[in-house]
Amino acid sequence: EQVPPKSALGKAVSYSINQWPKLVQYINDGQLSIDNNRAERAIKPFVIGRKNWLFANTKNGAVASAILYSVIETAKANGLMPFNYLMHCLEQLSNQPDEIDSLLPWNVKLEPV
Repeated sequence: EQVPPKSALGKAVSYSINQWPKLVQYINDGQLSIDNNRAERAIKPFVIGRKNWLFANTKNGAVASAILYSVIETAKANGLMPFNYLMHCLEQLSNQPDEIDSLLPWNVKLEPV
């Protein structure tokens, strides 16, 4: 006799039971989030705009884009306005090119976002 396919609810319950140790892992560490909404919101502008980035059709273009996006998102995550942070970095690098550590977003004190 053939077993009928599970209902959508049955599949969801089976998935939850099979993934239970992973689903409750955030309880063991207070720094873990129950969802990834913050990460999803951070990448949403890039997902929406990916067709506009045709200049990244080379490896170097893609690497340059990834670096720039990482710098911008890290600045935002540290409460900095990306444009002002980039201007600050460029100004400081032109004066003191060896002072990289002081330019990391968590070491820079500019006006908040």
